[in-house]
Amino acid sequence: MSKRERILRAAYYAVLSLPIAFASTGVRARVTRRVFRESFELRAPSPWRTAVHSLLAAVIGLLSWFAVLLAVVALVRGAFYPLLAGDDLENSWGGPSLAGAWVVHAALGVGLFPLWLLPLAALGIVQRRISQRILSRTGPWLLFRQFWTKD
Repeated sequence: MSKRERILRAAYYAVLSLPIAFASTGVRARVTRRVFRESFELRAPSPWRTAVHSLLAAVIGLLSWFAVLLAVVALVRGAFYPLLAGDDLENSWGGPSLAGAWVVHAALGVGLFPLWLLPLAALGIVQRRISQRILSRTGPWLLFRQFWTKD
């Protein structure tokens, strides 16, 4: 899987976090397997673990949808700046002409839109690690378990 595909899949998973929060644990594991194309063992989480995962997935899902909202607002305001802004183009970026303001705002709104995938991908990676740790009891935090257990 290429780096671009991993970023897109992680961003997609972040957006799916909100509906996943209210699904059964089997659906959560299946969605994680399908999105990332890797194995995900579900080890019969307790009701407490399921509730904690639901809460954390809902928080991550709300944050992701807020980031999507901000990205869409920036895209629309950038692409349609002269239609949404006031009549004063003297102090706008690219002004004082209408064409200059439109070009600068459209370039920024459309050009920066793909960068919004990076915070979404970061939220998706956090969601995947939380799912691995809480639902399948594996993940990066188990590396430190050897220091706390006595054999």
